Amino acid sequence: MNLTFITTILIRGVNPYVLVSESQAQQLKPHWRQPMPVVIQVNGEPQEPWHINMMPVGDGDYYLYLHNDVRKASRTKVGDTVSVEVAFDTEYQAGPDVPPPWFNEALNNNRVALTHWNDLSPSRQKEVVRYLARLKSPEAQKRNLDLTLRALSGQEVQFIGRAWRNGS
Repeated sequence: MNLTFITTILIRGVNPYVLVSESQAQQLKPHWRQPMPVVIQVNGEPQEPWHINMMPVGDGDYYLYLHNDVRKASRTKVGDTVSVEVAFDTEYQAGPDVPPPWFNEALNNNRVALTHWNDLSPSRQKEVVRYLARLKSPEAQKRNLDLTLRALSGQEVQFIGRAWRNGS
């Protein structure tokens, strides 16, 4: 089912978003309580609907963050009143939830890295797992395993697009 509504683009920190109410979210996927995979268009743009996860607020509502590409295509900015079309993303396929065995083995042999791993949020763990699971060659796996363990051991490194310090 598609949901279309008029709303205002707000900002949370540095992230532009629109709020999707609990009743609106329930129309998309009843009883859903986790990040919800959706496709969106703002003012009919982009031409190819954008795939994104709506993030739960905690009270049944969702934040629908608006990626820069979506705002550019729709020529919109924070404070604009917009028409938003949202549909549940039926093509969404979750990535793996369990670390590759070669990562688990190395992690269990490194107490500091394991402690920092356990301190990471579930979403950050999932991000790392999905990144590592995509690696095919043994060389890439080894190279990225070394980098991951250095990041989790507290070294300052650049890993999966962000600076890691003190194991996170």
